[in-house]
Amino acid sequence: MNNADLEQSIRHCYSTWGDRYYADYYQSKTAYPPVHTDIIRDLLRQSEAKTLLDAGCGPASMLRDLDLPNLERFGFDLTPEMTAEARRVLATQNVPDSHIWEGSVLEASSFQQPGMSPPPTFDAVICFGVLPHIPAPSDLTVLTHLTDAVSSGGWVACEARNQLFALFTLNRYSADLFKTQLIQVEALRQRMQNPSEELALDQALEELDQRFRMDLPPLRKGYEQEPGYDEVLSRTHNPFELAAVARQAGLVEVQCLFYHYHALPPILEPLLPQAFRRESIAMENPTDWRGHFMASAFIVVGKRP
Repeated sequence: MNNADLEQSIRHCYSTWGDRYYADYYQSKTAYPPVHTDIIRDLLRQSEAKTLLDAGCGPASMLRDLDLPNLERFGFDLTPEMTAEARRVLATQNVPDSHIWEGSVLEASSFQQPGMSPPPTFDAVICFGVLPHIPAPSDLTVLTHLTDAVSSGGWVACEARNQLFALFTLNRYSADLFKTQLIQVEALRQRMQNPSEELALDQALEELDQRFRMDLPPLRKGYEQEPGYDEVLSRTHNPFELAAVARQAGLVEVQCLFYHYHALPPILEPLLPQAFRRESIAMENPTDWRGHFMASAFIVVGKRP
Protein backbone atom coordinates (compact mmCIF):
# COMPACT_ATOMS: atom_id res chain seq x y z
CA MET A 1 0.00 0.00 0.00
CA ASN A 2 1.43 3.41 -0.95
CA ASN A 3 1.43 6.31 1.49
CA ALA A 4 -1.64 7.95 -0.04
CA ASP A 5 -3.74 4.79 0.27
CA LEU A 6 -2.40 4.14 3.74
CA GLU A 7 -3.28 7.61 4.96
CA GLN A 8 -6.74 7.34 3.44
CA SER A 9 -7.31 4.12 5.40
CA ILE A 10 -6.20 5.89 8.59
CA ARG A 11 -8.52 8.83 7.93
CA HIS A 12 -11.38 6.39 7.37
CA CYS A 13 -10.56 4.51 10.56
CA TYR A 14 -10.63 7.67 12.70
CA SER A 15 -13.42 9.48 10.86
CA THR A 16 -16.08 8.50 13.43
CA TRP A 17 -13.93 9.10 16.52
CA GLY A 18 -13.75 12.89 16.50
CA ASP A 19 -16.41 13.60 19.09
CA ARG A 20 -16.01 10.40 21.12
CA TYR A 21 -12.29 9.62 21.28
CA TYR A 22 -11.58 11.79 24.33
CA ALA A 23 -14.60 10.44 26.21
CA ASP A 24 -13.73 6.83 25.36
CA TYR A 25 -10.01 6.92 26.09
CA TYR A 26 -9.49 9.78 28.55
CA GLN A 27 -12.69 10.11 30.57
CA SER A 28 -14.27 6.66 30.65
CA LYS A 29 -14.15 4.84 33.99
CA THR A 30 -13.00 1.73 32.13
CA ALA A 31 -10.14 3.53 30.37
CA TYR A 32 -6.68 3.52 31.90
CA PRO A 33 -5.81 6.93 33.39
CA PRO A 34 -3.96 9.18 30.90
CA VAL A 35 -0.65 8.99 32.75
CA HIS A 36 1.19 9.94 29.55
CA THR A 37 -0.31 13.41 29.76
CA ASP A 38 1.18 13.78 33.24
CA ILE A 39 4.61 12.82 31.87
CA ILE A 40 4.40 15.50 29.17
CA ARG A 41 3.05 18.08 31.60
CA ASP A 42 6.06 17.50 33.86
CA LEU A 43 8.45 17.84 30.91
CA LEU A 44 6.81 21.11 29.87
CA ARG A 45 7.07 22.54 33.36
CA GLN A 46 10.67 21.44 33.85
CA SER A 47 11.76 22.88 30.50
CA GLU A 48 9.65 26.03 30.83
CA ALA A 49 8.56 25.59 27.21
CA LYS A 50 6.55 28.47 25.78
CA THR A 51 5.39 26.87 22.52
CA LEU A 52 4.17 23.32 21.94
CA LEU A 53 3.27 21.52 18.70
CA ASP A 54 1.24 18.30 18.81
CA ALA A 55 1.90 16.40 15.56
CA GLY A 56 -1.16 14.19 15.16
CA CYS A 57 -3.20 16.00 17.80
CA GLY A 58 -6.46 14.15 17.20
CA PRO A 59 -9.39 15.95 18.86
CA ALA A 60 -6.92 17.82 21.10
CA SER A 61 -7.00 14.92 23.56
CA MET A 62 -3.71 16.00 25.10
CA LEU A 63 -3.63 19.67 24.13
CA ARG A 64 -6.86 20.40 26.01
CA ASP A 65 -5.31 18.99 29.21
CA LEU A 66 -2.05 20.92 28.75
CA ASP A 67 -3.60 24.33 29.35
CA LEU A 68 -0.58 25.63 31.24
CA PRO A 69 0.23 29.28 32.00
CA ASN A 70 2.19 31.01 29.23
CA LEU A 71 2.11 27.95 26.96
CA GLU A 72 1.05 28.58 23.36
CA ARG A 73 -0.39 25.40 21.84
CA PHE A 74 -0.47 24.28 18.21
CA GLY A 75 -1.42 21.04 16.49
CA PHE A 76 -2.27 19.28 13.25
CA ASP A 77 -3.92 16.00 12.37
CA LEU A 78 -4.50 13.86 9.30
CA THR A 79 -8.26 13.45 9.86
CA PRO A 80 -10.61 16.39 9.16
CA GLU A 81 -13.12 15.26 11.78
CA MET A 82 -10.38 15.27 14.38
CA THR A 83 -9.12 18.76 13.56
CA ALA A 84 -12.68 20.12 13.58
CA GLU A 85 -13.22 18.74 17.08
CA ALA A 86 -9.82 20.04 18.22
CA ARG A 87 -10.69 23.56 17.06
CA ARG A 88 -14.09 23.39 18.77
CA VAL A 89 -12.66 22.23 22.09
CA LEU A 90 -9.65 24.54 22.16
CA ALA A 91 -11.77 27.56 21.23
CA THR A 92 -13.26 27.31 24.72
CA GLN A 93 -9.70 27.79 26.03
CA ASN A 94 -9.10 30.81 23.75
CA VAL A 95 -6.78 28.96 21.35
CA PRO A 96 -7.18 30.48 17.85
CA ASP A 97 -8.53 28.25 15.07
CA SER A 98 -5.37 29.01 13.09
CA HIS A 99 -3.36 27.06 15.65
CA ILE A 100 -4.93 23.79 14.43
CA TRP A 101 -4.60 22.55 10.85
CA GLU A 102 -4.70 19.41 8.74
CA GLY A 103 -1.43 17.73 7.91
CA SER A 104 0.63 14.56 7.75
CA VAL A 105 3.74 13.71 9.78
CA LEU A 106 5.20 12.31 6.54
CA GLU A 107 5.29 15.80 5.01
CA ALA A 108 7.78 18.38 6.28
CA SER A 109 5.46 21.21 5.22
CA SER A 110 2.79 20.00 7.64
CA PHE A 111 4.97 21.08 10.57
CA GLN A 112 4.61 24.71 9.51
CA GLN A 113 1.61 26.72 10.60
CA PRO A 114 -0.20 27.76 7.40
CA GLY A 115 0.30 31.40 6.49
CA MET A 116 3.28 31.94 8.78
CA SER A 117 6.45 33.25 7.15
CA PRO A 118 9.09 32.42 8.09
CA PRO A 119 7.76 29.20 9.64
CA PRO A 120 8.32 29.12 13.40
CA THR A 121 10.10 26.44 15.36
CA PHE A 122 8.73 25.25 18.68
CA ASP A 123 10.15 24.72 22.14
CA ALA A 124 8.62 21.24 22.28
CA VAL A 125 6.99 18.84 19.84
CA ILE A 126 4.96 15.78 20.84
CA CYS A 127 3.61 12.97 18.70
CA PHE A 128 1.21 10.43 20.24
CA GLY A 129 -0.87 7.70 18.65
CA VAL A 130 0.73 8.28 15.25
CA LEU A 131 3.85 6.14 14.90
CA PRO A 132 1.93 2.81 15.00
CA HIS A 133 0.31 3.83 11.70
CA ILE A 134 3.60 4.71 9.97
CA PRO A 135 5.35 2.21 7.65
CA ALA A 136 8.66 1.03 9.11
CA PRO A 137 10.82 2.68 6.38
CA SER A 138 9.29 6.06 7.32
CA ASP A 139 10.12 6.03 11.05
CA LEU A 140 13.31 8.01 10.43
CA THR A 141 11.42 10.48 8.23
CA VAL A 142 8.92 11.20 11.00
CA LEU A 143 11.58 11.52 13.73
CA THR A 144 13.58 13.84 11.46
CA HIS A 145 10.56 16.06 10.84
CA LEU A 146 9.85 16.19 14.58
CA THR A 147 13.47 17.13 15.28
CA ASP A 148 13.53 19.82 12.59
CA ALA A 149 10.39 21.40 14.06
CA VAL A 150 11.98 22.26 17.41
CA SER A 151 14.44 25.03 18.10
CA SER A 152 17.95 24.37 19.36
CA GLY A 153 17.66 23.04 22.90
CA GLY A 154 14.04 22.12 22.35
CA TRP A 155 12.76 18.61 22.95
CA VAL A 156 10.77 15.96 21.12
CA ALA A 157 8.54 13.29 22.68
CA CYS A 158 7.28 10.54 20.36
CA GLU A 159 5.06 7.72 21.63
CA ALA A 160 4.97 4.13 20.41
CA ARG A 161 3.40 0.82 21.35
CA ASN A 162 5.93 -1.36 23.14
CA GLN A 163 6.84 -4.43 21.10
CA LEU A 164 8.67 -6.02 24.04
CA PHE A 165 5.45 -6.00 26.08
CA ALA A 166 4.50 -9.06 24.04
CA LEU A 167 7.06 -11.04 26.08
CA PHE A 168 4.67 -10.54 29.02
CA THR A 169 1.21 -10.79 27.44
CA LEU A 170 1.07 -14.56 26.76
CA ASN A 171 -1.34 -14.00 23.86
CA ARG A 172 -1.23 -13.83 20.06
CA TYR A 173 1.11 -10.83 20.25
CA SER A 174 3.59 -13.06 22.09
CA ALA A 175 3.39 -15.74 19.43
CA ASP A 176 3.99 -13.15 16.73
CA LEU A 177 7.00 -11.67 18.54
CA PHE A 178 8.51 -15.11 19.14
CA LYS A 179 8.10 -16.16 15.52
CA THR A 180 8.85 -12.97 13.57
CA GLN A 181 11.40 -11.17 15.73
CA LEU A 182 13.14 -13.76 17.90
CA ILE A 183 13.01 -17.04 15.97
CA GLN A 184 12.67 -15.37 12.55
CA VAL A 185 10.73 -18.32 11.18
CA GLU A 186 11.03 -17.66 7.46
CA ALA A 187 14.82 -17.46 7.59
CA LEU A 188 14.95 -20.54 9.81
CA ARG A 189 12.69 -22.45 7.44
CA GLN A 190 15.07 -21.80 4.56
CA ARG A 191 17.88 -23.43 6.55
CA MET A 192 16.02 -26.69 7.06
CA GLN A 193 18.00 -29.37 5.22
CA ASN A 194 15.27 -31.82 4.26
CA PRO A 195 11.46 -32.29 4.24
CA SER A 196 11.60 -34.12 7.55
CA GLU A 197 13.14 -31.10 9.27
CA GLU A 198 10.60 -28.79 7.62
CA LEU A 199 7.73 -30.91 8.91
CA ALA A 200 9.24 -31.03 12.40
CA LEU A 201 9.60 -27.23 12.37
CA ASP A 202 5.92 -26.81 11.45
CA GLN A 203 4.95 -29.12 14.30
CA ALA A 204 7.17 -27.19 16.70
CA LEU A 205 5.55 -23.90 15.69
CA GLU A 206 2.07 -25.35 16.15
CA GLU A 207 3.08 -26.48 19.63
CA LEU A 208 4.48 -23.02 20.34
CA ASP A 209 1.10 -21.46 19.50
CA GLN A 210 -0.53 -23.75 22.05
CA ARG A 211 1.49 -22.05 24.78
CA PHE A 212 -0.35 -18.77 24.17
CA ARG A 213 -3.94 -17.51 24.15
CA MET A 214 -4.20 -17.06 20.40
CA ASP A 215 -7.81 -15.79 20.72
CA LEU A 216 -6.68 -12.75 22.74
CA PRO A 217 -6.83 -9.85 22.54
CA PRO A 218 -9.95 -9.62 20.38
CA LEU A 219 -9.62 -7.69 17.15
CA ARG A 220 -10.79 -4.08 17.46
CA LYS A 221 -13.45 -3.30 14.87
CA GLY A 222 -14.82 0.01 13.61
CA TYR A 223 -17.92 1.69 15.03
CA GLU A 224 -19.78 1.92 11.74
CA GLN A 225 -18.56 0.95 8.26
CA GLU A 226 -15.01 2.19 8.80
CA PRO A 227 -12.10 -0.21 9.47
CA GLY A 228 -11.14 -0.70 13.11
CA TYR A 229 -7.77 -0.07 14.74
CA ASP A 230 -6.58 -3.63 14.16
CA GLU A 231 -7.76 -3.56 10.55
CA VAL A 232 -5.36 -0.80 9.50
CA LEU A 233 -1.60 -0.60 9.93
CA SER A 234 -0.97 -0.54 13.70
CA ARG A 235 2.63 -1.46 14.44
CA THR A 236 4.57 -1.89 17.67
CA HIS A 237 8.13 -0.66 18.18
CA ASN A 238 11.18 -2.01 19.95
CA PRO A 239 12.31 0.69 22.44
CA PHE A 240 16.00 0.01 21.79
CA GLU A 241 15.58 0.30 18.04
CA LEU A 242 13.39 3.41 18.15
CA ALA A 243 15.84 5.16 20.46
CA ALA A 244 18.55 4.46 17.88
CA VAL A 245 16.35 5.98 15.14
CA ALA A 246 15.83 9.08 17.30
CA ARG A 247 19.60 9.49 17.61
CA GLN A 248 19.96 9.01 13.86
CA ALA A 249 17.43 11.82 13.38
CA GLY A 250 19.71 14.15 15.32
CA LEU A 251 18.33 14.02 18.86
CA VAL A 252 20.62 13.85 21.87
CA GLU A 253 20.06 12.84 25.51
CA VAL A 254 17.63 10.24 24.20
CA GLN A 255 15.72 8.18 26.72
CA CYS A 256 12.66 5.91 26.79
CA LEU A 257 9.91 6.67 29.30
CA PHE A 258 7.43 3.84 29.90
CA TYR A 259 3.75 4.03 30.83
CA HIS A 260 0.55 1.97 31.05
CA TYR A 261 1.95 -0.75 33.25
CA HIS A 262 0.35 -4.15 33.84
CA ALA A 263 0.86 -5.73 37.25
CA LEU A 264 0.13 -9.17 35.78
CA PRO A 265 -0.15 -10.49 32.23
CA PRO A 266 -3.37 -8.91 30.88
CA ILE A 267 -5.05 -12.29 30.29
CA LEU A 268 -5.29 -12.57 34.10
CA GLU A 269 -7.03 -9.22 34.67
CA PRO A 270 -10.58 -10.72 34.69
CA LEU A 271 -9.66 -12.78 37.77
CA LEU A 272 -8.97 -9.73 39.97
CA PRO A 273 -9.96 -6.61 38.04
CA GLN A 274 -9.92 -4.08 40.87
CA ALA A 275 -6.58 -5.21 42.28
CA PHE A 276 -5.14 -5.44 38.76
CA ARG A 277 -6.01 -1.83 38.00
CA ARG A 278 -4.94 -0.55 41.41
CA GLU A 279 -1.58 -2.29 41.39
CA SER A 280 -0.90 -1.40 37.75
CA ILE A 281 -1.40 2.30 38.45
CA ALA A 282 0.79 2.01 41.53
CA MET A 283 3.60 0.71 39.29
CA GLU A 284 3.64 3.79 37.06
CA ASN A 285 7.24 4.96 36.92
CA PRO A 286 8.56 6.12 33.53
CA THR A 287 12.12 5.01 34.30
CA ASP A 288 11.48 1.60 35.91
CA TRP A 289 13.46 -1.03 33.95
CA ARG A 290 10.43 -3.35 34.18
CA GLY A 291 8.67 -0.98 31.82
CA HIS A 292 10.55 -2.61 28.95
CA PHE A 293 8.32 -5.65 29.46
CA MET A 294 5.36 -4.70 31.70
CA ALA A 295 4.31 -1.40 30.07
CA SER A 296 2.37 -1.42 26.82
CA ALA A 297 3.60 1.98 25.64
CA PHE A 298 6.66 4.19 25.82
CA ILE A 299 7.82 7.65 24.83
CA VAL A 300 11.14 8.35 23.14
CA VAL A 301 12.32 11.73 24.41
CA GLY A 302 15.31 13.67 23.17
CA LYS A 303 16.67 17.17 22.65
CA ARG A 304 17.80 18.97 19.53
CA PRO A 305 21.41 20.17 19.99
